[in-house]
Amino acid sequence: MPDSASSSSQAPASSAWLARVHVTLKPVVLDPQGSAVLGGLHTLGFHTVSSVRVGKYLEITLDAPDQASAQQAVQQMCAKLLANPVIEQYRFEVEPMPR
Repeated sequence: MPDSASSSSQAPASSAWLARVHVTLKPVVLDPQGSAVLGGLHTLGFHTVSSVRVGKYLEITLDAPDQASAQQAVQQMCAKLLANPVIEQYRFEVEPMPR
């Protein structure tokens, strides 16, 4: 018979998760890099382009016991490092890591 004290102290099994994070400037923040890209596109003949906003896309692989834990970890990563909450907004999806 297994000892209940030892089985409850085991670490939970982790699964690999893939987080896709999109970070963009808030709409009220000017985007000089987007303006430069817009100018370059116009120079290349893409005159139908009226606006460009530049952002960041990140893919993060992490281990967590469940999807809720993975989402919580990614939320903290975004709030503490990946995005500047004063000028940027972010969104993310977390799904099981493809095999």
